[in-house]
Amino acid sequence: MTRFRASAGFTEHWQHFDFEVVDGVATITFARPEKLGALTFDVYADLRDLLTELPHRGDARVVVITGKGAGFCSGGDVKEIIGALQTMEAGDLLEFTRMTGSVVRALRECPLPVIAAINGVAAGAGAVIALASDLRLMASSARFSFLFTKVGLAGADMGSAYLLPRVIGFGRATELLLLGDTVEAERALEIGLATAVVEAAALPEAAANMARRLADGPALAYSTTKVLLTRELDMGLSGSLEMDAMTQALLMGSRDHAEFHRAWTEGRAPKWEGR
Repeated sequence: MTRFRASAGFTEHWQHFDFEVVDGVATITFARPEKLGALTFDVYADLRDLLTELPHRGDARVVVITGKGAGFCSGGDVKEIIGALQTMEAGDLLEFTRMTGSVVRALRECPLPVIAAINGVAAGAGAVIALASDLRLMASSARFSFLFTKVGLAGADMGSAYLLPRVIGFGRATELLLLGDTVEAERALEIGLATAVVEAAALPEAAANMARRLADGPALAYSTTKVLLTRELDMGLSGSLEMDAMTQALLMGSRDHAEFHRAWTEGRAPKWEGR
């Protein structure tokens, strides 16, 4: 646990999704399978707050986000969110859209690697949550849909117009965000939107294996790599080179780098501390 938490305590119970940490792996599971994991205002707020807390807890090295049943996350609940938005004034609408964006910001700025284990439909905001994750493992029956234009909203929602071109290229991102068509798992893999596709029954094990690899590995190196990838997206080459140089100089003095050298010298596997 961080020593810099001061008087603020950690949240003991999250009401609006399932959450657990086991042996360094934090798992967030969208509930409400009867609604394909549809989001409510409270789910958004809890997800934002949990992702902000997680780096300070000290008990997690990797995060897995998944769903139950046939849905990963089908986006905002039509009745509980979209219906309610019709009655709101401009100030409240802006507060809501900024909150949804803060979830994506928290996903990208969280220094822990995030794996989206996409067990079913990932639509609207659910597609963007998966997009903002670091690795996307898909069940063969799962699918993406950036369907914002199909409900009369801009395809550029929650940072999708920033992130998607950087993942799959500008042309394909334009197609997906303009048309909002469904992207089946195999095409997602083909265009680089999915990291891997496995049979639905094998998805939990595939996600667990990936999470275990990250949790047991050099966590400081993984964390720093994610931070640099995020920070250097909009930097010039000179700035990126300088940031890399300073970061590597710091990590060359880390316990993990010294442990690598000891392990190599002794002919054994490193015992990573994440320090």
